[in-house]
Amino acid sequence: DETWELFGPYLDGARSALVCAVSGHPLSARGRAALESSAEALGYGRGSCTYASLDDIFACAEERGEKLLAVLLDGITDPHNFGAIVRSAECFGAHGIVIPSRRSVGVTDTVVKVASGATEHMLIAKVTNINDAIRELKERNVWVYACDFGGEAPKTADFKDNTAIVVGSEGTGVHRLTRELCDGVITIPEYGKINSLNASVAAGIVLYETARQRK
Repeated sequence: DETWELFGPYLDGARSALVCAVSGHPLSARGRAALESSAEALGYGRGSCTYASLDDIFACAEERGEKLLAVLLDGITDPHNFGAIVRSAECFGAHGIVIPSRRSVGVTDTVVKVASGATEHMLIAKVTNINDAIRELKERNVWVYACDFGGEAPKTADFKDNTAIVVGSEGTGVHRLTRELCDGVITIPEYGKINSLNASVAAGIVLYETARQRK
């Protein structure tokens, strides 16, 4: 009657689940939740989504008669964060979101649920390399800003022209090379004792400031 826990990320977790299945030992509730979370991070159980391209995102901005606003996600693996970013991006008028094909969560069922319908109205492009996407955006006259430490406050930046905002993961932030490719760095002023915001909250703040400047 012993219930086994599930430990280890991704493949290790999957092996543990297989051992439980073969041995007849049931997984605990915590273990089952961990396995489901790992599966989502690897892209299993994804929601309904047809991925777009960078060209599609540019076309969307052109059809609206607006300057481009795109969000690039650098290593976001939490589906809740991704879903919240999609929701904020749609609310504040972004034309699309760009994610890398590796080391990043895709559009899963959890992302769709957290986004509260925003995935139905937001173009999401999946690219092989986020740095190559930044280079292409810059070649197409888009200003690219990284959300990271050591930069200027959002209210002092100029987001009225074609703009792409890079949001990194909560663990590592924006990768060094990715940050170096950007035209500037945006840092949200903080006055509390905790010196970092949730990635989706930070994205929402910068997206709001972008929308405010453009209206």
